[in-house]
Amino acid sequence: MEILTAFLSILLTLGFILIFSCSTKALKPQTKPPSYPLIGSILSFNKNRHRLLQWYTDLLRLSPSQTVTIDLLLNRRTIITANPENIEHILKTNFCNFPKGKPFTDLLGDLLGGGIFNSDGELWSSQRKLASHEFTMHLVEAFDVAAAISARRATEPVNAVWKLKRFFNVGGERRLKEAIRTVHVSVSKIIRAKKKCLDIGGDVSDKQDLLSRDTTSAAMTWLFWLLSENDDVEKKILEEVRDKGSLGLGFEDLREMSYTKASLCEAMRLYPPVAWDSKHAANDDVLPDGTHVKKGDKVTYFPYGMGRMEKVWGQDWDKFKPNRWFDEEPNYGIKPVLKSVSSFKFPVFQAGPRVCIGKEMAFMQMKYVVGSVLSRFEIIPVCKNPPVFVPLLTAHMAGGLKVKIKKRKH
Repeated sequence: MEILTAFLSILLTLGFILIFSCSTKALKPQTKPPSYPLIGSILSFNKNRHRLLQWYTDLLRLSPSQTVTIDLLLNRRTIITANPENIEHILKTNFCNFPKGKPFTDLLGDLLGGGIFNSDGELWSSQRKLASHEFTMHLVEAFDVAAAISARRATEPVNAVWKLKRFFNVGGERRLKEAIRTVHVSVSKIIRAKKKCLDIGGDVSDKQDLLSRDTTSAAMTWLFWLLSENDDVEKKILEEVRDKGSLGLGFEDLREMSYTKASLCEAMRLYPPVAWDSKHAANDDVLPDGTHVKKGDKVTYFPYGMGRMEKVWGQDWDKFKPNRWFDEEPNYGIKPVLKSVSSFKFPVFQAGPRVCIGKEMAFMQMKYVVGSVLSRFEIIPVCKNPPVFVPLLTAHMAGGLKVKIKKRKH
């Protein structure tokens, strides 16, 4: 009988809360969802769980500080922010107080193990040093030089020409020898670092590479769709990659493709490969906007919402405008200069100590693919409905981008 009475009391309490929450719908919009003892804001969360991206974005737009606190079951809390100053505090200023935390590493441990994306402390630091060797642009440039000179050997009238140059160590063969030495030294460092990482229990499997490839492919997929909706932007990219040489896009060509890079940034602003990322507070703290953080709180910065904040990107935040990434409007015949944008305003590659060390490599790869594809083919989506953004571990386009490929007429 006592159990039945307690059960009925709980039902009555929950019923009262539900009726009360429904009766407040007509009130003015709140910057924080209604919260109740024990259950927190679970009713609002459950109601919006199928549209969390838009719900979080709506709440952040209403918040004067672009930060909201959502109470969860049993006094747990999630703090969500799109405030660049808060993000700088979390990712840089007080970095040590905001590790990924055990809840996060437990969640993804079976998939990612102890790899760089899922570790903290010394283990993360060791793998960071390893990855920095792998992603050095000096290595990429040396490899590019070596590949280009090796390919040019085939253009010599007879093989004896390049072989004599190699024997006497002159001209391009001398530069090739120096580039190969750089590649070998760098690879040897990577091997030694991997061995050290394995000794302390790190994970150097290909799973980490798969995540990186997934994010770049997602970014390019959204860009190809956006270009199909914005012919003027596609024409400017084509203008940038035109007449780049018979051997394809080289290292210097890629470095000069600033408009293509701006277009990629603009695509990732609107459709970031990682929609949100969370840390867990090691100790109590106060964010720059005055938000109090308790030990154990999940603190989430929200790139998807940031790209939709008028306070951050202006009234035209919903427009696909690569020109917003330049100091001045780029004109034909004049090389545009990309302006410096804070990584805390545009944290799609994280920021601070955990900033993606493969960032420049990723841009090089994406510019190469986008430039190579568009210079040869027209990409024509077959579905007229706007694609759907799906925010999983790495975000993607629901069902992918189905297109027709048409050879471009020059």
